[in-house]
Amino acid sequence: MAEAIKNRYEFVILFDVENGNPNGDPDAGNMPRIDPETGHGIVTDVCLKRKIRNYVQTVRVGEKGYKIYIQEKVPLNVCDRRAYDYVGIPKDADEKAIKAEKKNHPDWDTKIRDFMCSNFFDIRTFGAVMVTFVKAALNCGQVRGPVQIGFARSIDPIVQQEVTITRVAITKEEDKEKKDTEMGRKHIVPYALYRAEGYVSANLAQKTTGFSEDDLKLLWEAILNMFEHDHSAARGKMAVRDLIIFKHDSVLGNAPSHKLFDTVTVSRKNNTLPARKYDDYDVSIDAEAIPSGVTCKRMQ
Repeated sequence: MAEAIKNRYEFVILFDVENGNPNGDPDAGNMPRIDPETGHGIVTDVCLKRKIRNYVQTVRVGEKGYKIYIQEKVPLNVCDRRAYDYVGIPKDADEKAIKAEKKNHPDWDTKIRDFMCSNFFDIRTFGAVMVTFVKAALNCGQVRGPVQIGFARSIDPIVQQEVTITRVAITKEEDKEKKDTEMGRKHIVPYALYRAEGYVSANLAQKTTGFSEDDLKLLWEAILNMFEHDHSAARGKMAVRDLIIFKHDSVLGNAPSHKLFDTVTVSRKNNTLPARKYDDYDVSIDAEAIPSGVTCKRMQ
């Protein structure tokens, strides 16, 4: 396993959506998620991590150390099986036999944890709860990942627009004499700019997962491109517009994260008209307010 990172980071992601639904709410008929008190749009951390996982799986397919643990339509136990094979547990071993053999191998849990971290990028990055292993007698428990991302929130309140659509193909053969078209609905946001904030802990990377400099480089790449291979009619035109990275000179950090986030300001250029493009906003960084021991870098 490569050497773990030695610096703490915080980062700000700015991304936008045009005529699309960035993150539907299943409790609200798949309408775009919204804060009911303020009207601001929300995109969950789970949604953003899914895009990052999908990007890594696309560009690093087949490469050792870059498998993805949480995949669409793949049971977790399928991935867990790899760890059992690694420590030499027979596929047909029952729980009682594993418990008996484990007495001779007290380091099995640690070995399994290290194996999963070294082989699965998303475990090494975001962590995982792996208490669902194939055999309950053996598991590596919960791995706390060094990279965490909060909910994204729109800069301005959003408009949840419901658009009625029609199609010329009908569903049931018996209806062909009654109607020529069927109707449906799409939920969109005409335009919104979202801001998400994240953290990278060198302390957790060194203690647990081994998240490395190569992993960090891939993370930045995945964030910048997380919508590029995810376009669909439902999500419309989505793009990461800015990635602002704060790098600390030390493992534990040189300044509180909230002070760094406060140096990034996003404001409207014209408040009399609704925003309909990224250029309707100004993004500024107060360089003088960044504490010593921290450097700032922008990636677009």
